[in-house]
Amino acid sequence: MHENTEKTLTRDCAATRIPSGEAITLAKDTRVFITQALGGSYTVATDQGLARIADADAEALGLEPAAPQPAPAQNADANTPVDDKAVWDQLRTCYDPEIPVNIVDLGLVYDCVISPRAGQGAMVEVKMTLTAPGCGMGPTIAAEAKSKVLSVPGVGDADVALVWDPPWNQAMISEAGKMKLGLI
Repeated sequence: MHENTEKTLTRDCAATRIPSGEAITLAKDTRVFITQALGGSYTVATDQGLARIADADAEALGLEPAAPQPAPAQNADANTPVDDKAVWDQLRTCYDPEIPVNIVDLGLVYDCVISPRAGQGAMVEVKMTLTAPGCGMGPTIAAEAKSKVLSVPGVGDADVALVWDPPWNQAMISEAGKMKLGLI
């Protein structure tokens, strides 16, 4: 919707440099080009390279936030059974900032285990990888995945671990992901 759009920042804006994962501040009046607007964040091209701007800072781009930030489901009954599909649906809202395919369809999520805990809400443990081991965006993507999983009713805690075995390869991309990327 906002992809391939040039914008000028209306205020200083926190961002994450891609692919290093370094926190940076883009100055007011910086011209940026939105290359991707998915999953509650914006990937922008700047004269300093690519950066990721969170949806909470959309107004710096002159935009309305795309969606409310997921809040931990702490008000839900801790004994509510966790819907496995809801967890996977939340993981599908997380995107690699350079690839317009969610982390599930990219084949980056290797495992998701939901363990009920009486009176505490379920523990959700996710094992995921990245397309490249040296990518500094790993902690950012993992933190986003954790935040979104915590928004699922009945989830009391979540752990998203980055793993490197087995190494990721393009064969792990789902058919839907391959279609999006033009690989089939």
